Amino acid sequence: MTTDRPTFPTRRAAAKRNRDKILDAARAAFAEPGVEVSMAEIARRAGVGMATLYRNFPGRRELLEALYAGEVDALCEAARADDGQPPGEALLAWLHRLFAFLPGKRLIVAELLELSVDDSPVVDGSRARALAAGRPLLTAAQDAAEIRADLTLEQIFDLVAAIAKISSDPRYLEPMLRTMLDGLRTPAAAQLD
Repeated sequence: MTTDRPTFPTRRAAAKRNRDKILDAARAAFAEPGVEVSMAEIARRAGVGMATLYRNFPGRRELLEALYAGEVDALCEAARADDGQPPGEALLAWLHRLFAFLPGKRLIVAELLELSVDDSPVVDGSRARALAAGRPLLTAAQDAAEIRADLTLEQIFDLVAAIAKISSDPRYLEPMLRTMLDGLRTPAAAQLD
């Protein structure tokens, strides 16, 4: 006996595709500066109905947490990627990614904190997760004498975050970030450039 109904794995794959479409649409919508993004707008952009949106994310807070957690996961995964660069260059590339991550998440974090009765565990734990992921990069770069040994990853994070918090065009901020990152190099490593 055959049936025209989709099998369970097919429905599960379709549900994952819908969830991914919702997250992609929300990520793009929240990246647009100055745009008010409603749940209905996200559903429209994703090409799904409101029922599908709310089945995946019962509320706005759950959607924002999923977006933020996914971005933090990608940042942490990037720290573990080995692309064969010298340790100092791998750290600096990862810090560039951190810099790109920070400004776009400010709106999401602000809204998450506003929607949460208590502190958001997703937001609260993200810095610790990113620090844990990046610490081996810093250690390797410092052990190779490519990055100054007198700074902690927390201090470097705070420097990157301070530049990222400046409201300005990325073309204005990039030379500032480059100068700060150049200052992380040891004198011997700087002479090799």
